[in-house]
Amino acid sequence: MNLSAILVLLREDRFAEGVAMLARQPGVEVHHQEPATGRVILVQEAPSVNDEVDGLKAIKALPGVIFAELVYHYFEEDTNLQARPPADLDSYQGLGDVPEYLNAP
Repeated sequence: MNLSAILVLLREDRFAEGVAMLARQPGVEVHHQEPATGRVILVQEAPSVNDEVDGLKAIKALPGVIFAELVYHYFEEDTNLQARPPADLDSYQGLGDVPEYLNAP
């Protein structure tokens, strides 16, 4: 089981529609809505990290979504997750690898 808290920013003119679309996504529960700022906080439950990443991608692709990012992640043992995370999570949106000093014990 993987749980992720996701912060979503919606266009003001599509806020209600966006919240409804988010609530219809598989495994998603909308927990906080702030129409004045367009912010929505939701929790997504997925069976694996790969499914979690796919769910986040689907949220980002919804009409009216300006921004959607994972802000918290909890996972139990994922038998499909090997020593490395999925390729989509292996870098910071093309900004390069994690600096070596952050990997030091």
